[in-house]
Amino acid sequence: MSIASGTRVIVVGAGAFGGWTALELVRRGAAVTLIDAWGPGNTRASSGGETRVIRATYGTRAVYTALSLRALERWREYEAREHQTLLQETAVLWMFGQDDSFAQASAEALSALGGALAPMEKKEALRLFPQVNWEDIQSVYLEREAGYLYSRRACESVAAAVVREGGVYYLTAAAVPPQFEDLRQKRLTLHDGRHLEADAFVFACGPWLGRLFPEVVGSLITPTRQEVYYFGIPPANHLFTYLRLPVWIDLSERQIYGIPGFGTSGFKVADDRSGPVMDPTSDERQPSGAGIAAMRAFLAHRFPALANAPLLSADVCQYESSPDAHFIIDRHPELDHVWIAGGGSGHGFKMGPAVGEMVASLVLGDAAPDPRFQLARFAAPPATGWETRWS
Repeated sequence: MSIASGTRVIVVGAGAFGGWTALELVRRGAAVTLIDAWGPGNTRASSGGETRVIRATYGTRAVYTALSLRALERWREYEAREHQTLLQETAVLWMFGQDDSFAQASAEALSALGGALAPMEKKEALRLFPQVNWEDIQSVYLEREAGYLYSRRACESVAAAVVREGGVYYLTAAAVPPQFEDLRQKRLTLHDGRHLEADAFVFACGPWLGRLFPEVVGSLITPTRQEVYYFGIPPANHLFTYLRLPVWIDLSERQIYGIPGFGTSGFKVADDRSGPVMDPTSDERQPSGAGIAAMRAFLAHRFPALANAPLLSADVCQYESSPDAHFIIDRHPELDHVWIAGGGSGHGFKMGPAVGEMVASLVLGDAAPDPRFQLARFAAPPATGWETRWS
């Protein structure tokens, strides 16, 4: 279904997928209303928090390599246009134990698309990064065109750009789980009783998509609890800031990643494996003692100088994962004017600008859904497990 420029579009969710979709639609001439229950980049959202890694290494999943490279280009353009710092290109340092097949597959995919993942001699890694314990690391790779994004700041910036460029943003406006008949009549009800009408709708509601569409999405989106820790670094010591250390990802045994210290923030460390299922609305967000102890033990091993570093703060965020860790970007199976965008699965934030382009093209009738992201793929039993994010 193709719709004309100037059509009314409501985008529900001002995170990475929703915010960028709204901005792209505004720039293509649509009359956009963006709403979010707690605001862009809020603590409950999958796009909340201070920072997110941006990298294009995805093994054999080259679709995400392409999306990440496109997104990086768009992030750079947006920074220049808005005169804001949202991206730090520190590179990403990849560390492997016995098996580096993921790196080899990633290097091949990147090379085919004009990117690069370069192997590094271990002795060179030791020279450049003496703050790392390299004993159990067998292979090292450096992804130069990569780094991290200021996530909350970016979400707020994009929502402001939507308004500045002609869209409407409803601050803290929560949608009632939509009834089929209301959507069929192109109407959306808010918790305060207001009714909004539009020609098309995009629901980019992260971990809440299953609740909003229980029969269409339901358990295909699983919110999981993810703890993130910020440890204090020594004063006047740049070895643990982005001046001397890239973003790093350790795949030697577990899947631990980190972002070097910057400004008032500490040294960020997190376990990338999916945690226990959580309620994104009502669950408390206090770090666990076991999680803190595990990260302290990891730091003592991999970054010995931080063995006794103080814990400055911790966040409990969530992944909103699909069963196969692929995105869900598709039309509602019974409503041609309703679109669903989610399933970021812990790796989607960085691709917000590229996903925004994709969803805007779908809404405006300029493209067809990618079968890899369609709901119909779940008719067959999907792969499961954290490892699908990397393979």
